Amino acid sequence: MIRVLVVDDHHLIRMGLCGLLESVPGVTVVSQAASGEEALEKVRADSPDIVLMDIRMPGMGGIEATKRIVFSHGSVRVIVVTAFNDDVYPNKLLKAGAAGYITKNADSSEIAQAISVVMAGEVYVSPSIAQMMVVSGLRPGQESSPLAQLSERELQIAQMITSGHRAAEVAGILSISPKTINTHKYRIYEKLGVTNDVELTLAAVKYGLIDPSEIL
Repeated sequence: MIRVLVVDDHHLIRMGLCGLLESVPGVTVVSQAASGEEALEKVRADSPDIVLMDIRMPGMGGIEATKRIVFSHGSVRVIVVTAFNDDVYPNKLLKAGAAGYITKNADSSEIAQAISVVMAGEVYVSPSIAQMMVVSGLRPGQESSPLAQLSERELQIAQMITSGHRAAEVAGILSISPKTINTHKYRIYEKLGVTNDVELTLAAVKYGLIDPSEIL
């Protein structure tokens, strides 16, 4: 049996994914987690083969959790399952070590296919996202999202700041100094053409980094 850990901060989404996985032959859900930190604990405790990972969660979030899991547990395959259907996150997560990237509207057959592909040592990306990435790459004159300019770490920090975390909190979660966080913030501001956290949040909403409902 392929052992799966489901990670998402929304209980109903976790339950929905677990329900879909029940219909996939040869797969069993060994545990669930609601944050990146909890995901790391569950990986150590339950030794899953696959982690279905959300991106936006309290604390370190999916990008950092993916990097740490891949670094510390090389045999574990991470498949990102997200509502974000754009050309920024797939590249960032795949560079962070994710073996797959699918959207939350995937059905059980696609999830089964993704698990099969990554267990074979290959990379799986949902067809709609793969097509979007290819089309984006074939249009060099097309204006892309400014978020694409951000490094993995900058994107992660921008996400955490616009979710309400202070610089000191971000530094503690990521185990880096507040001075380094502020250096990253300056570069983020410069790349996105903003001057403060309010403008950064507005840009994050405009370009799909965060859901507007999350700041109300």
